[in-house]
Amino acid sequence: MLASPEHVLSTLESDGSRRWMYPLLSTGRFWKRRRVVAYVLAVVFIALPHLSIGGKPPILLDIAARQFIILGSVFRATDTLLLALGMLLVFLAIMLVTAIGGRLWCGWACPQTVYMEFLFRPIDRFFEGTAGRGGRPKRPLVGARRIARWAVYLVICMLLAHTFLAYFVGVESLARWIRTPPWEHPTAFLVMAITTGLMLFHFLFFREQLCLIACPYGRFQSVMLDRRSLIISYDHHRGEPRKKGRRPATAEGSDAPREAGDCIDCNRCVAVCPTGIDIRDGLQLECVNCTQCIDACDDVMDRIGRPRGLIRYDSQDGIDGKAGGLLRARTVIYPMILLLIGVGFARELSQKYSFDARVTRGPGNPFTRIAGAQVRNTLRLRLVNRSGAERVYAVTAPEPAGVALEVIEPEKLRLADGESAVIPVVIDFSSRITAQSGYVDGRMRITDDTGSVRELTFRLLGPER
Repeated sequence: MLASPEHVLSTLESDGSRRWMYPLLSTGRFWKRRRVVAYVLAVVFIALPHLSIGGKPPILLDIAARQFIILGSVFRATDTLLLALGMLLVFLAIMLVTAIGGRLWCGWACPQTVYMEFLFRPIDRFFEGTAGRGGRPKRPLVGARRIARWAVYLVICMLLAHTFLAYFVGVESLARWIRTPPWEHPTAFLVMAITTGLMLFHFLFFREQLCLIACPYGRFQSVMLDRRSLIISYDHHRGEPRKKGRRPATAEGSDAPREAGDCIDCNRCVAVCPTGIDIRDGLQLECVNCTQCIDACDDVMDRIGRPRGLIRYDSQDGIDGKAGGLLRARTVIYPMILLLIGVGFARELSQKYSFDARVTRGPGNPFTRIAGAQVRNTLRLRLVNRSGAERVYAVTAPEPAGVALEVIEPEKLRLADGESAVIPVVIDFSSRITAQSGYVDGRMRITDDTGSVRELTFRLLGPER
């Protein structure tokens, strides 16, 4: 077998086998801030399905009912324009945040980082002991400790799976399923079991490979970042050439040549990296901006009496001593596009009705002669209740004057939330109305019991003189 001269992926050994990550923990200032953010986000993730805004959950992705509830607003499959604009807003916001702050989401807020680094790795350290030389556990995980670790993982993954499902089925349905035997809702139980199994597979085996292999965001950064984006950078001007040992003090502003840079080649930045990279190699796909290398390097700099910041948040231009700043083409164009799309989204949202209504012609003849000079048209009115509560609707035809509208099945005018109905409507009128051209345009008014009104246009067909 031919061995690779270097790692093609940080989680692979040179022979292609899996390289397991056992990162050391550096409890510096950034880690403490990230821990607070992680705990807050974990609480938000668990609590969000249980909250209510106007009687609705803040987020419910009800795929079975073909509707999304976001911040109390209901978006159905017919809201294609709103959904498209919303997706564009999210995508452009990600591009703007990345152009300015790099992969802040990955290092601070991504659920993968939050749960892997602040829940499951601490569990590993509890059962395996803190890492020894090379980052590997001090004691092998065998026997009762292995079973206990698996049991803890199973319970946590099951809780997370239930919370995850609450975003798709709602807490009421989830609570009902929990209280009843699995055979009464086998599909839901199977979905929960599969979700739990996938989470176990991920947090026990796949782990950081999600960021390196499965998640596309790391690949997007090559397009979204520029040389003035904020990233975690190693200051090679200050750190090179590397040399082990303490550094002699040098006078500030001295032009004397340096024998070595500030980097003592201790490899602490590599030992703490959860994806196993060397930040000194420059900007890399595998870097999730977790700041562990910053905390580790700052600790080493404190110990050897050198200033912090050898590894720091900075841009590539900043490391090279070039002028930086937020103002550039990307940070101007992205907000402008965001503003335009946001205005369009707000306008479309403000015109969103509490019910959908559409009128079409009924099947059969275009018109029917009835008694005397009277003519009848048959129409079909389709109503969809989007109000969030039961509603009763009334239908009238204010134009043209002199027409008589009758709803054939008036009981269908009472609709529950999310319910739809196709209602036959007949309109009788004098043949004189269409005598000139064979048709006349009319106006239909639909009103619900809260006073919301929609008006639709339709065409009456009749005999032409």
